[in-house]
Amino acid sequence: MMLMIIAVLVVMGLCLGSFVNALVWRVHEQQEQAGKKKPDKKYQAKLSVAKGRSMCPHCKHELVAKDLLPVLSWLSLGGKCRYCAKPISPQYPLVELSTAVLFVASYLWWPVSFDTAQTAVFVLWLALLTGLLALLVYDARWFLLPNRLIYPLGVIAVAQAVISISTASRPSLALFNTVLAVLVGGGIFYLLFQFSGGKWIGGGDVKLGWLLGLIVATPARGLLLIFLASIGGTLVSLPLMARGRLKRTSLIPFGPFLIIAAIIVQLFGADILHWYTRTFITF
Repeated sequence: MMLMIIAVLVVMGLCLGSFVNALVWRVHEQQEQAGKKKPDKKYQAKLSVAKGRSMCPHCKHELVAKDLLPVLSWLSLGGKCRYCAKPISPQYPLVELSTAVLFVASYLWWPVSFDTAQTAVFVLWLALLTGLLALLVYDARWFLLPNRLIYPLGVIAVAQAVISISTASRPSLALFNTVLAVLVGGGIFYLLFQFSGGKWIGGGDVKLGWLLGLIVATPARGLLLIFLASIGGTLVSLPLMARGRLKRTSLIPFGPFLIIAAIIVQLFGADILHWYTRTFITF
């Protein structure tokens, strides 16, 4: 049974990873078109997430079924478009594989035993994970966290929170903790944004903080999320600064570090906090 579930999650992850790549590119292209004085209406119609056909990001040739096999199509074509022979970024297979790995990892290390409610929460988590990966890729490439991606994820996160709170042994406490987590997750970034006038952190990071606070659902996990994201950002930034590839005034996207930290906290946050309190807090 477990092997069957894992196999299904691998296929789902690969397919939704392919969707993430298409979604990120389409949303960016739509925003580029919207910013033009005379947008190409026909091209905009082709960029529809719901109705548009997959196409090469270079020559815009519509892709057929054999071009759309996750990872395999990219490998078989040597990382190039079948029609224009221009290179297709390794981002595409990497995102597809990463989504599949994270789907399986979420199942194997889900911190709560599966029952009806937790199964529903897990399914919503997979949807959130797909959207968060889209945000991660978008922010890493274009230093932006679009509302068009954040707001739908907020709706899913609210649905997940409602199920978790209503099925908790103490719903009122679960609700209180969730509210505090949202205040911690977004409130700290909001204060930094206001204090610096947007120089230290972007408005998109503030919204992402609210969203991730809602997902992690306790203030302690919210603080852990911010701590891990800050550590991750530091570990990446310092070597780049030492090599001269990054200046002290350079901007780096913080969204990817927040999202990676949120995934870690969602799966291992309880264990990390238990280890911390057992090791460093003694009475």
